[in-house]
This record gives sequence, structure tokens and C-alpha cells, in this order.
Amino acid sequence: MPEEAAHLKVTRDGEIMLVEFTAHRILDEANIAQIDDELTALIEAEYRPKLVISFAGVDHLSSAALGTLISTNNKIRHHDGQMRLCGINPQIYEVFQITKLNNLFRIYPTVKEAKESMAPPAQAGAE
Repeated sequence: MPEEAAHLKVTRDGEIMLVEFTAHRILDEANIAQIDDELTALIEAEYRPKLVISFAGVDHLSSAALGTLISTNNKIRHHDGQMRLCGINPQIYEVFQITKLNNLFRIYPTVKEAKESMAPPAQAGAE
């Protein structure tokens, strides 16, 4: 599995993968399709994937990108994994609120808080 993908920068911290976007604007459908492919490959390579997706530096996000996040969340759940979002700027977070996606995703202000929220496998049901 490549540590650096074309549209995503992936860093490992134990069993948690920190995923950061390499672009400030996630708008183009072709790029979004490639991001979806890269996220899917990360998920399928793990037994119980744990992803923290950081939006630090992202200032524009299309509705198609939101659809990819929903799809990624479903894939993570299918693989009995966990996903957290963090570092979402206020204008983008407003879109999450308007679409009620802030209720679907677990969103944290910082990478540290997102990582700390991940339950170890033995405690997954103890929340």
C-alpha cells in the first residue's frame, strides 16, 4: 500500500491512518472519483480500518465530495471500522449542518481529539 497517494497524504499512527487532502479545493468530479478509489483501497487493505480524515487546508468542497464521504462511511462500517472527521473550517462545517451530515459523522476540532475518540477493538461497544 503506498504511503503517499495522488490526492491524499496518508500517515500511520499505530492502527490509525491519518488521511489529509493534498488540494485546497475538492470540486472536480474526476479528482473526487480518484479520492474515492484511494479511500476504498485504504479501507479494503485493513481488517478493521480506523481513519481520521483531516480537512485542515480544505476551503472548498463540492456536494459530490460529500457523497464520497457518505460512501466511505458506509464502507468503513461494512468493514467494522471507525472513521472520524476533523479540522473542518467553519464555512464547510456549515454545509455539514445544513445537510445534517454533522449528525452522521463524528466530527472533532483537532486530529488529536479525533484519534483519542477511537475505541480500541475490545471497548468498541462500551461507548
